[in-house]
Amino acid sequence: MANIPYKTYLTEAEVPTKWYNVRADMKKKPAPLVNPGTGKPCTAEELEHVFCADLVKQELDDTTPYFDIPTEILDFYRMFRPSPLIRAYFLEKALGTPAKIYYKFEGNNTSGSHKLNSAVAQAYYAKKQGLTGVTTETGAGQWGTALSMACAFFGLDCRVYMVKCSYEQKPFRREVMRTYGGTVTPSPSMTTEVGKKINAEHPGTTGSLGCAISEAVEAAVTTPGYRYVLGSVLNQVLLHQSIIGLEAKAAFDKLGVKPDVIIGCAGGGSNLGGLISPFMGEKLRGEADYRIVAVEPASCPSFTRGTYAYDFCDTGRICPLAKMYTIGADFIPSASHAGGLRFHGMSSTLSELYDQKLMEAISVKQTDVFAAAQQFARTEGILPAPESSHAIRAAIDEALKCKAEGKEETILFGLTGTGYFDMTAYQAFNDGKMGDYIPTDAEIAQALTKLPKLG
Repeated sequence: MANIPYKTYLTEAEVPTKWYNVRADMKKKPAPLVNPGTGKPCTAEELEHVFCADLVKQELDDTTPYFDIPTEILDFYRMFRPSPLIRAYFLEKALGTPAKIYYKFEGNNTSGSHKLNSAVAQAYYAKKQGLTGVTTETGAGQWGTALSMACAFFGLDCRVYMVKCSYEQKPFRREVMRTYGGTVTPSPSMTTEVGKKINAEHPGTTGSLGCAISEAVEAAVTTPGYRYVLGSVLNQVLLHQSIIGLEAKAAFDKLGVKPDVIIGCAGGGSNLGGLISPFMGEKLRGEADYRIVAVEPASCPSFTRGTYAYDFCDTGRICPLAKMYTIGADFIPSASHAGGLRFHGMSSTLSELYDQKLMEAISVKQTDVFAAAQQFARTEGILPAPESSHAIRAAIDEALKCKAEGKEETILFGLTGTGYFDMTAYQAFNDGKMGDYIPTDAEIAQALTKLPKLG
């Protein structure tokens, strides 16, 4: 390891001051959001009933390559950015691989994950608009934690609808949100009309992100002075998260190194989209080539077993339609699925890139994910978030393939955050009680029967 850095940091002066919009370099743009009532693309005016006005502009802009990051957001970023690019020397040694493994670590902030990158941006624009507060959903709790923290900083009310099984499995994550001032409600609840409807149609349901989104949107549009904010999937979120990839690329440039393979976990797309954006931009412009791999759970496989079609982003069917890889808005992951990444669809931007075969996708089983998390924790000393561990699993498998083939590769993966609030899942794995629920073709087909009909 002599003279080769273990961690590579940018200086504060090198932290990017602009977000990168990968859609600007896409020749074929992602399909627009569609109003389910009219069947036509959503207008800015329609979206502004749900989202902050400045965020709507970011959402709809597919031609501007760079957006200035406001000074107030940059000042907040300096509390935890730049984040390190780390060479996984000890994991490489344990695997006996000739591959060089790097990870971009986003867990060095109080929220414990990359979600804070977009949470502070969305809270800032809500405050700028003069709003009283925001509503949102959260699955594992990382987004809700980050948004509660950002809202506290800007003096906004924060109402979080948390997927019921996560609410019950992760009480400490819930309490962090409450400590920051967030109000946390298990979803589906009986506090909204759509929550009551979902509970009536699915008695005893453990919830899903689709359910929680429906409740959060209803609460926003029926409460004066509130708007809805989302932690993944949307174009605006990928824009804010591009800070991850921009920093990673700058750090590699500093080292004089170029990754061959870039791996990210994929739920709705926030981490994956943020990590790959500047690299994908080079690929789209013909300046460089990279192998890009999305890793999703076998228990919620939108890329690998889904259909590319317009679908609702929420179970209650009150949101705009998005064209994406989906396994159906009615799909509710098993309560035994503890690895996060529970959304039924994928970012429209990432879906279009995947459909154009500009990146790959694989699915991995839950027990294999936690085995990788355990190996990583024992070698690299960081307890990873279950979501991140999907990428760790794929990075380990890629490094072992390099070993078998005697091939050197430089691998980059995104470590989205830490797993210290996910101990119930780790306990299940350590006790040998974790299973591998994988939905049948019939279950996915049933959920897809309710895809909306357009045109």
